[in-house]
Amino acid sequence: MLWSYVFVVLLPLVLRAEADDGFVTTKGHQLILNGSPFYANGFNAYWLMYFASDPSLRPKVSLAYQQAVNHSLAIGRTMAFNDGGSNPLQISPGQYNEKMFQGLDFVVAEARKYGIKLILSLVNNFANLGGRKQYVEWARNQGQSISSEDDFYTNSVVKGFYKNHVKTVLTRINTITGVAYKDDSTIMAWELMNEPRCLSDRSGNTVQAWIKEMAAYLKSIDGKHLLEVGLEGFYNQARYQGNPNFQVGTDFIANNQIPEIDFATVHSYPDEWLSGSSFEDQLSFLNTWLNEHTQDAQNVLHKPVLFAEFGKSKKDGGADKRDRLYHAIYSAVYSSAKGGGAATGAVFWQLLLEGMGSYGDGYEVVFSEDPSTANLISQESAKMIKIRKKHANLRNIRHKGRP
Repeated sequence: MLWSYVFVVLLPLVLRAEADDGFVTTKGHQLILNGSPFYANGFNAYWLMYFASDPSLRPKVSLAYQQAVNHSLAIGRTMAFNDGGSNPLQISPGQYNEKMFQGLDFVVAEARKYGIKLILSLVNNFANLGGRKQYVEWARNQGQSISSEDDFYTNSVVKGFYKNHVKTVLTRINTITGVAYKDDSTIMAWELMNEPRCLSDRSGNTVQAWIKEMAAYLKSIDGKHLLEVGLEGFYNQARYQGNPNFQVGTDFIANNQIPEIDFATVHSYPDEWLSGSSFEDQLSFLNTWLNEHTQDAQNVLHKPVLFAEFGKSKKDGGADKRDRLYHAIYSAVYSSAKGGGAATGAVFWQLLLEGMGSYGDGYEVVFSEDPSTANLISQESAKMIKIRKKHANLRNIRHKGRP
């Protein structure tokens, strides 16, 4: 869903993990921060760069971070792209809008102040904010024979455009901190694409080849940061029974087995995927979806899994049903995390502030306007912090016991 649209229990700041300035790494099926397992919940906020590009709106970015921390959230997922169109980051292939890039600089610099780890997505599958469609149009305008948006994955000129964007973002020197993005531990991970799909090749082979090529390229520039694909979690044809009655040309297992991919991601929108089903059936599907992916991450992939997008529209059922869905996801993740499992966190779609109604899509959470959901997020996320603190304390005890 992310970027397919166009534009309380408060906990003290000391509950943030201490010294959040290290790089997030992996060890087996766990994320690791400063030597201890990193379990954390988070939020999606695609609008951060756009607001930060306007100095008068930058306080709203800071406020979003402050509210996130007050609700015990430690991960923020946002975009490091806006291709063509109005207020772009990338005006045309290789040409960038410095004002927008300085907005992204602020997003990264400010996240560091609040101890928030960022996941930065590098391109959109959807046409909003440019995406694959803009890339293939750029190539077509240069005389390339383009048959569909799926040529994004195979056309050499288009792939060159994308690689240049990857290099430009990763080597960007932050104008506020003076630190290159590829050297900034505030960034938890790069995401190759938001929700990649390739309907012209549902076998998954086309997307698999693209991931292999782009993951290797990105890692050749930046070996410090984690990398994930941006997958929704759909299985291939052999496991189609686990999908919500459709396939999109991706393969949760094979795509994430690529060595350069450090952790898996899963998205969850039962109300969209199973729109003709009852809410109880959607919840039943969700519980199976969560369990299957957690077990596959732990036992097949041997990598962490982050539930990087989930939500339910308030337009259908109100806050009660949404809270039940949130609770199901948070409970499944916590159950895995407390046992040291592969589910590392849940990142809801999407955080907005008061007065941002035009950015709403029905899935938004405004903490002051959605008190029951806000309390649920805060309580469940505090539980994740307690797991992190427990591991950190055990690690400190072990270190103190050494001669």
